[in-house]
Amino acid sequence: MPKSFKWILVAALSGFLFGFDTVVISGANLPIKELWSTSPFFHGFFIMSMALWGTVLGALFGAYPSNKFGRKNTLSWIGLFFLISALGSALAMDPYTFSFFRFIGGLAVGVSSIAAPIYISEISTSKNRGSLGTLFQLSLVFGMLIAFFSNYLLTGFQGVSDWRWMLGIEALPALMYLIMTFFIPDTPRWQTLFQNNDKAAIRTLREIYDDDQQAESVLNQIKSADVNSVNNEKLIAKTNNKIIVLAFLISFFNQLSGINFILYYAPEILEIAGFGTRESLFNSVLIGVIMIIFTFLGLLLIDRLGRRQLLILGSLGYILSLTGVSMSFYFQSSPEWIAFYIFAFIASHAVGQGAVIWVFISEIFPNRIRAKGQSFGAGVHWVFAAIITLLAPAVIAIYQTNPWPIFSFFAVMMVLQLVFSIFIMPETKGKSLEEINLIINKN
Repeated sequence: MPKSFKWILVAALSGFLFGFDTVVISGANLPIKELWSTSPFFHGFFIMSMALWGTVLGALFGAYPSNKFGRKNTLSWIGLFFLISALGSALAMDPYTFSFFRFIGGLAVGVSSIAAPIYISEISTSKNRGSLGTLFQLSLVFGMLIAFFSNYLLTGFQGVSDWRWMLGIEALPALMYLIMTFFIPDTPRWQTLFQNNDKAAIRTLREIYDDDQQAESVLNQIKSADVNSVNNEKLIAKTNNKIIVLAFLISFFNQLSGINFILYYAPEILEIAGFGTRESLFNSVLIGVIMIIFTFLGLLLIDRLGRRQLLILGSLGYILSLTGVSMSFYFQSSPEWIAFYIFAFIASHAVGQGAVIWVFISEIFPNRIRAKGQSFGAGVHWVFAAIITLLAPAVIAIYQTNPWPIFSFFAVMMVLQLVFSIFIMPETKGKSLEEINLIINKN
């Protein structure tokens, strides 16, 4: 196994903490609602979406530490923040303290959505960048699966304190991940462009390619592309308009699919459908299993079919499954049909948007502004995630007997995503990071 794969695996493991932290709150949602008896708005803003507001902040400003201190050091800080958040949330004695520590975890999630995809894209080769980038998403959904499974196993473990164990157990993988980040190097593009350290960059490139001549060639290509770029440190520039639009649209559609709405509120949605509490949590575990299977399928296909084809495939699946959920609620079909369509929705997301988004955003921006561009795309993603999560409790309260309009809205948005993926999105598979920007601006 090449050393570079081990480095990428460590960076991808930040996705495990990302995924675990994102959905573990689903098991704590109802117990905390009963414990602190807050209003729907307070519960939505402070309990459920506070981590997402931290994620927004982390995503918007994650470019600074990634550029200033390096991709590697930023990954280490992410691990520390996850550790603090897990312990603090589990021990919180009031909703305000709880919200603070969830906010810290959100910061870690936001910054990880910047630093980890960038690290992986800059340490990979053009031939395997898609599949290796999808390791981050695979790790992310594995974290979600373990969180769902952990919530299921811990139900009934300590009675009213079950939720504390659900949240606190994240401290163990966070500590392990933090230690592993001490043993990986930074990326050659950061080493040469931000540190002016060509010797370190060439050493890293030799480990990646195991070929001195190819390492020298890639270093020359990086430096040449940097010299020839215009306004190479400004994100907002005429030459970047097309890239910014692409990053905005793919991030916007990711959340307007309803993915975080379903992941965060899966047990509650399934209870509305007619399942009992423990059945709902078990079905949430199945959601995690399906995400793992179809994310792995996306990993196998992304460098074969390409990013654009996977997004088209996922969009079609979204439209069919969301329409199925909506119609099943509308006609009051059996809970099993609703669960089936939700599982189909999760599969569509995992093989499409889930596999594509972080790879695509991390590769379309030029080297000098990659962190800023990733920050922009992730910021858009998390702003809409936070808004949807904030509004969800109130929307669910309005449609608590029959939430079919919610899923109809998401289905319509996915029709628009299908149009985007067919007519606007370019294909980036098999191209070097330095070539992709030229291809986008030629179109």
